[in-house]
Amino acid sequence: MKKNIILVGFMGTGKSSVGRRLAQRLQMNFYDTDIEMESVTGLDLMTLYWKCGKVRFRSEEDLVLCKLLHKENCVIATGGTLEPDPERLQMMHQSGMLVYLKAEPRILQRRVARKSNRPLLRHSTELDGLYRLYQGQMCWEKVSDLVIDTTEKEFLEIIEIICSAWERECRGVL
Repeated sequence: MKKNIILVGFMGTGKSSVGRRLAQRLQMNFYDTDIEMESVTGLDLMTLYWKCGKVRFRSEEDLVLCKLLHKENCVIATGGTLEPDPERLQMMHQSGMLVYLKAEPRILQRRVARKSNRPLLRHSTELDGLYRLYQGQMCWEKVSDLVIDTTEKEFLEIIEIICSAWERECRGVL
């Protein structure tokens, strides 16, 4: 039986907001890989990415995610540009139920425009730049246990969908 719920998806799809509420509802621990990376490195994500480079950023992301995947009874919100390489994907599936949150790019543009802590969007807040980044995340749809389009959904509706799937997973039905 899987022991965690792992939220993946592009920036602005609701992973952190949904994850916090979901963890509270299911009485699980909540972890956000972005927050954990900042805690471990002592740097905010923008500084880590621009000062140390993409390779170090990805390395820190992998280390944090690997550590979290070994925990139990957790909801884990991953970074919005996490890539599903085969080894990482296998570890994620062994650790938990993989939930892909997605939304329409025009909605994501509006949601992420409010945040200034997204390194890969620093120069790509226009819809076409954001869409190119978003395209790289669509592969999660094929490899996830559950896919939810958050474009028109409220947090409570998303949480209900995940809770129903989690109950089936815990009974071995999913």
